[in-house]
Amino acid sequence: MTSGTAEEFTAHRPRLFGLAYRLLGSAEEAEDAVQDAYLRWNGAPRASIGHPGAWLAKVVTNLCVNRLTSARMRREQYVGPWLPEPVFTQDGTLGPLESAEQREAVSTALLVLLERLTPTERAVYVLREAFDYSHRDIAGVLDLTEANCRQLYRRAAQRVAAPESRFTPAAEQQRELVASFVTAAREGDLAGLERLLAQDIVWWSDGGGRITAALRPIVGREKVLRFLAGSSERFGGGWEFTVAEVNGAAALLLHAGGQLISVASFEPRDGVIAEVRVVLNPEKLAFASRQFAASAPGV
Repeated sequence: MTSGTAEEFTAHRPRLFGLAYRLLGSAEEAEDAVQDAYLRWNGAPRASIGHPGAWLAKVVTNLCVNRLTSARMRREQYVGPWLPEPVFTQDGTLGPLESAEQREAVSTALLVLLERLTPTERAVYVLREAFDYSHRDIAGVLDLTEANCRQLYRRAAQRVAAPESRFTPAAEQQRELVASFVTAAREGDLAGLERLLAQDIVWWSDGGGRITAALRPIVGREKVLRFLAGSSERFGGGWEFTVAEVNGAAALLLHAGGQLISVASFEPRDGVIAEVRVVLNPEKLAFASRQFAASAPGV
């Protein structure tokens, strides 16, 4: 490959990674898909590529659809709840997140909902919602009819529909909510925690069988408070906590000695915390750990 062609691919790489991550929910697999696309780009005759950006997006999308098909079986056999891999987004890794809609498109909550979709439904939904592709363009990417794409999109949109109350608050309000949670937890302020948690809060822990974690979601304020009380030692000693932007929203990082231990994402509702999703599986934290190590303190 000539240096000019390599540079052209490099220019498209951030967008391709953002596409692959939204499709897969895995930063590690997204990197692999982009690398596979690079190999195909490297071996393709230049004359066969009319529009490089569109050509590469099609290649990455179809690589990801194939990966999702095999991933579904692995996720069904996964130990405990499966959560998407966290990605720090303050540095633009997933592209510009300047609006609430853009942040919502990469949120942990939406990525969890996208797991309800078939691989093809997910591809149609992501291309339409996150990248503003027309149904005609999506049909060209997936080699489907335009009418079929419209039907797949309608079905996908219905399956990921969520209550209006799920929409995230302003970034500063969300950051304050997470910071208040950390303060109350550190001080053992159960009354303060109770005020911050929704009555029907759900706490998810993804350890993947590699780290001790709850194998089922903890449901309800009282049960979550008991769980936090039993885990109070984690909020003192040598553990450090940092609030950082992960998947477009404020998240809580637990780290020690420069090593990332867990990432917790919070889903607010009506000014309180409705869901918490904690990734502890070291494999799921590999990409975020590299970001964390390369960043300044405070991420």
